[in-house]
Amino acid sequence: MKFLFDLIPVFVFFAAYSLGERSPDATAALTATLLGGLGLGTDLPAKQAPILLATLCAIVATIGQVGWLLMRGKKVDKMLWISLAIIVVMGGLTLAFRDPTFIKWKPTVLYWAFGATLLVSALAFKRNLIQAMTQGQIELPDRLWVRLNLSWVGFFLFMGVLNLYVAFNFSESAWVKFKLFGGMGLMVVFALAQGVVLSRYIDQEEKK
Repeated sequence: MKFLFDLIPVFVFFAAYSLGERSPDATAALTATLLGGLGLGTDLPAKQAPILLATLCAIVATIGQVGWLLMRGKKVDKMLWISLAIIVVMGGLTLAFRDPTFIKWKPTVLYWAFGATLLVSALAFKRNLIQAMTQGQIELPDRLWVRLNLSWVGFFLFMGVLNLYVAFNFSESAWVKFKLFGGMGLMVVFALAQGVVLSRYIDQEEKK
C-alpha cells in the first residue's frame, strides 16, 4: 500500500497530461486560469498546456500526500519530504518559466537524491537505510547489507541517467509514459530480482 501511496503524484501527473493532451485548447484555457490565479501569468501556447497542467497537479498531489499524513498524526518519512521539496522547486520553475526542461529533470534529481541519501547515510553515519527499512524482519550478514545498499545506489544512478536519455531523445508524450510505466516497471523488476537473491540466501542459511 505504501508503494502505491508514494506513486500517487506520478499517477496524477500521467492522468492530467493524458487528459490535457486530448483537448489542448480547453486545457490551455484551464491552465491559464489556474496559473493566473497563482500570479504566474496567463500567456502560454496550447501545446505547453498539458505538461504545465500535469506539473501543477503533481505539485498539489504531493502537498496533499504530506498534508494527509500530518492530519492523521503519522510520520512523514524523509524520502517524501525530499520528493516534496524537489517537485515544488522543479515544478515551480517549470510553471514560472513555461519550460518543461525543469520537470523533465525532476525524476533524475529525485533518483540521485535517493541514491545520495543511501550512500551518505552508510559512509558518514554508518547507517544502512535499506537494512533499517526491513525493521529487523530479515537477518543477513553485514557484507550482504552493504551490497544491497550499494546496489540500490547504483540503480538510482542508472535510473537518473536513463530518465534524461528518454526525456531529451524522445517525444514529450513518450517521456510521460516512460515516467510512469518504465520507471515503475524497472523498479518492480529490480526489487523482485533482489527478493530472489535474498530468498536463496535465506534458504541456504535455514538449511545450515
